[in-house]
Amino acid sequence: MERLAESHCLRAPVMPKTPFMSAPPKKKKPHPPRSGPRRRPAGGAARGRQPFGEAPILYGIHTVAEALGNPARRVHRLLATANALHRLSAMLPDRDWPEPVSVRDIDRLAGADAVHQGAALICEPLPEPDLADVAALPLLIALDQVTDPHNVGAVLRSAAAFGAGAIVMTARHSPPETGVLAKAASGALEHVALVRVRNLAKALEELRQAGHFLLGLDGEAQDRLGEDGLPERLVLVLGAEGKGLREKTKAACDRLVRLPTHPPIASLNVSNAAAIALYEASRRGTASSA
Repeated sequence: MERLAESHCLRAPVMPKTPFMSAPPKKKKPHPPRSGPRRRPAGGAARGRQPFGEAPILYGIHTVAEALGNPARRVHRLLATANALHRLSAMLPDRDWPEPVSVRDIDRLAGADAVHQGAALICEPLPEPDLADVAALPLLIALDQVTDPHNVGAVLRSAAAFGAGAIVMTARHSPPETGVLAKAASGALEHVALVRVRNLAKALEELRQAGHFLLGLDGEAQDRLGEDGLPERLVLVLGAEGKGLREKTKAACDRLVRLPTHPPIASLNVSNAAAIALYEASRRGTASSA
């Protein structure tokens, strides 16, 4: 996980005023205010700091391999150990590879706690599409204020495995594209689009108008997932663990269902619930009315 390094401003020492001074010290002219962003010091990035502005640092063999193979991903620099380069070259043949670096070099970039498997990639975030760009996809996921990047990454991975084309999230109360999220997604970030919207209920209504059926997962629902068939054009709507779906989000759904769980475990983590719902959705046949 990235750690932010504190920046320290060095100030010139102030000379004390004493009666033994023959003359007062000369006053320094104040510097004009900065008109642009503060420059970073020359040299390597500090521990946990991301160079290239807001460029994320992705890490992990599968995460890096999928990012390198994505033509939409703008790459700045690859850092990899000799062993990681060997594995990457087997997955992506006919590429030019940089000289290997040490594990310590990658630790300094990605953070000592990052499970990077000897590979890290400095790159630009992927361009995020608008809601209209994904409205024609038959299977979508909507996440209602799910903030944990591990959970969102795991949902991305299940979405890629079961054929969902995009995840719709709120612009606020959702994690940015980071190394933690990408590692949890294990490469799925390159295949499933992330769409951020200001108002989730409004976005769900737009998807309904585009022909989707909105199926919300709620632990208090009367109906159970799997009791009836699912339509071909479907949006699975899930909330954060604990809070669940907000009332406005529930009201926006066409139907609420719960997972057929049994006591004493009545609920599951949102990423596990998403995987079960996506599996059930993958079994749906031709379009039907719900």
